[in-house]
Amino acid sequence: MASKIYMGDMPELMENILNNLNNEISSLYSCALVNRLWCKMAVPILWQDPFSSDRRPLFISKYFSSLGEDEKFGLKECLEECGINEEFSNTLFDYARFLKVLDLWNLESKVRKWITFKLIDSEFFYGAEKNHIINLLFKLFIESGATLHKLVLGFSKSLELKPEIFYTLGENKQFFSRIQYLSLNVISNNNIESATTLLRALAKSTTKISTIELDYFDSDYEPQIFQALIYVIKLQEQLRLFSLVGDYPTEFYGVISALESQKNSLQEVILDSCDFNIEFEVFNNCKNLETLRIRYCATKPLKLLDYKVSTLEVVESEIDTQSMALIFEKSGIFLQRFKLELYEEFQDEPLLLEALKSFCPNITYLNIQGIGVSPQLVELIGNLQKLQYLTLWCDDVYDIPEEVMKIRVIQFSEILPLTLQYFDLGEFPKH
Repeated sequence: MASKIYMGDMPELMENILNNLNNEISSLYSCALVNRLWCKMAVPILWQDPFSSDRRPLFISKYFSSLGEDEKFGLKECLEECGINEEFSNTLFDYARFLKVLDLWNLESKVRKWITFKLIDSEFFYGAEKNHIINLLFKLFIESGATLHKLVLGFSKSLELKPEIFYTLGENKQFFSRIQYLSLNVISNNNIESATTLLRALAKSTTKISTIELDYFDSDYEPQIFQALIYVIKLQEQLRLFSLVGDYPTEFYGVISALESQKNSLQEVILDSCDFNIEFEVFNNCKNLETLRIRYCATKPLKLLDYKVSTLEVVESEIDTQSMALIFEKSGIFLQRFKLELYEEFQDEPLLLEALKSFCPNITYLNIQGIGVSPQLVELIGNLQKLQYLTLWCDDVYDIPEEVMKIRVIQFSEILPLTLQYFDLGEFPKH
């Protein structure tokens, strides 16, 4: 078997093996040196996501060999003005067409580092040169025949995309046609129009996005950015994960409501640092939702939610006990993973623990932090006979008398299920 793989008799199997090394850059480089076949399989994987890796920025020079003659001449003149003398050598591969992941923040960062490395005068301001290279590379990626799988849009104040980028996108729709992951990051005010245009081009090219992450939701953005987002969301056929991280916005301009169009496919929702409003009622219609993660949210974020899930996570968020108990009741034996981190004293612990014990016996993962050591907690653990992972960080362990704590510890030792594989008691006192 090994000899067949080495000789290339099983290229499909070998390609699968190499794809599992996509984060092992040094290993892939070694594989590329084995023989010609391995090189042809390893190199495209190496160049799928070069801007997110830790490799030195010098690899950017290899892209320049694929530029047209006029573009090479213009780039050479531009670089010479800031003291960079760059030669464009021929390469064995057209590396640009292998690109699968494009993160504009990482692209800009790598280009900046490339210029800094090449510069003789480190005090030279290279804003125009940086933007010139970014636009050349972006256009090259589009025209090379590359098809992205992941796109991260984030715009610094200094980044400027030229109109020809958007025209080229319109002529080469394959570039966005296979995107499965879309992330929207910080967008400076002067780049709202560019971001909007890219989102509209994306909406016209693909319906296969399965993950949308809004890593910075700013309610002060211009309305057109929200309209473009809504357009993208509504056109997708199988959106499975939606994540929103904000700075406690209270208005979402229809972006959350647009998820009504994904009620049959949405499986996971992550809400971070935001306040609920009436738009969030749309999640009650998502009948295939399996995972709900609520982190650092305020104003009783669970009050509107009424459905069953298999994974529930609530981290440092105000909770409505009755709504939480209702989720436990509806989820029942379906709930398998539960995480709760409280940031302040919680008065309804007994009711919450009792509901969890009564309705959810099939939990295999339980992580509770910031709760007190109580008989109800002991009873809950004893009722979870399929439990495999348990983390308990109790906030009152140093307030309980030593004799009482000894009794609780003995009770824990007696009721822990045989299925348990991991147990973390945090800063539990050693009496």
